[in-house]
Amino acid sequence: MGFFGDPLYTPEYEVAGDEVAVFDTSKGKIRVRLDGTGAPIHVANFCELAEGGFYDDLKFHRYVPGFVIQGGCPNTREMSPSDVAAGGMGPDGRPGTGGPGYRIHEEFSSNPRNSHEDGALAMARSMDPNSAGSQFYFCLGPQHSLDSGYTVFGQTIEGMDVIGTLRAGDVINSIRIEHSEA
Repeated sequence: MGFFGDPLYTPEYEVAGDEVAVFDTSKGKIRVRLDGTGAPIHVANFCELAEGGFYDDLKFHRYVPGFVIQGGCPNTREMSPSDVAAGGMGPDGRPGTGGPGYRIHEEFSSNPRNSHEDGALAMARSMDPNSAGSQFYFCLGPQHSLDSGYTVFGQTIEGMDVIGTLRAGDVINSIRIEHSEA
């Protein structure tokens, strides 16, 4: 499904502001404090998808050393980790081209904390600023050249060592949303 033909979506999830995403991957666990104040649409969208099991069993499909590790493409669901790592075509399309069937409005221009620090969680998109849907990436080091064009919606609080070991083909077993104490 093409990004440009997908409708803009407003998530129904109500952001509490204390959400923590727990990524269970084939390499270990990662905990990310989500920024519901700075990026409420992105956090609501991500939480809705995670709680609905959308990310379960997807694979990370893009790894650029010193830049990003990217996942969240549904086209990887039916692919083997080795096929994803090899950059192969899946039964549902090429990894990196799929989404949830809708797109969300950008928040990089309104988020005062939109800073691509090491371990930042942000949404991938196509050329259209309002084309993010389900694909996300973790920054592998500061990537401030992305600050003015991509929405950051979380920061890693545990598991930076795990992020550093992730590669294309590694599995997202699940992403669960917890609520923090602080």
